[in-house]
Amino acid sequence: MTVARVPAPPRWRRPLTRVLVVAVLAAGLQATVAMLAAAPAGADPTSAQWAALRMCESSDNYTVVAANGLYYGAYQFNLATWRSVGGTGYPNQASPADQDYRALYLYRMRGWQPWTCGNKLGLRPDADAASKVVPALPSDVAPTWPGVIYDYGACAPALRTWQLRMNTYGFAFDGTGCYYARTKAAVAALQAANGLTQDGQIGPDTWLAAWEGKAPSP
Repeated sequence: MTVARVPAPPRWRRPLTRVLVVAVLAAGLQATVAMLAAAPAGADPTSAQWAALRMCESSDNYTVVAANGLYYGAYQFNLATWRSVGGTGYPNQASPADQDYRALYLYRMRGWQPWTCGNKLGLRPDADAASKVVPALPSDVAPTWPGVIYDYGACAPALRTWQLRMNTYGFAFDGTGCYYARTKAAVAALQAANGLTQDGQIGPDTWLAAWEGKAPSP
């Protein structure tokens, strides 16, 4: 009896399964690469990058003043640049949180360009560099003093900001923005805790003390 033989598949068909597997894997890899390429860059520098920049610029010293007297603080701001990002007074006298915020603000305006150490360290800008987007002010950084001395009976949006900050110390303000008896008591407590003249007024020193001073007792 003659046994019929089934012809072997053509050579080009034999590796079909393997070809399909390889093709699927290759397509998946290409899709992954494309997805990663399309993903937005990480926003803002990392804490390690900022630490490296500070170490290079100032040995990570927030209170230092350059030998020539022109550059101040951890990020070695000059006064014109400091003020361009909303800083007041001298950078080396500002809190670390304030200096960190102004450095981020400057980065959002101009990238790493203002810092010679940025280039020296090989720091690369990301999507937020020079974006012109002003970063949100952290809760522990004092807003710029509004330039008005507030006393009993005054009402203003800036007073509400000050009152809500004092809630950090347990004063439980509703944030009416009006200066009456409870605000007067908080002002007195803050001024006493920080050795300020107890005049009952919210001027520049009392304003700043709500963020950067010693905590008063409610």
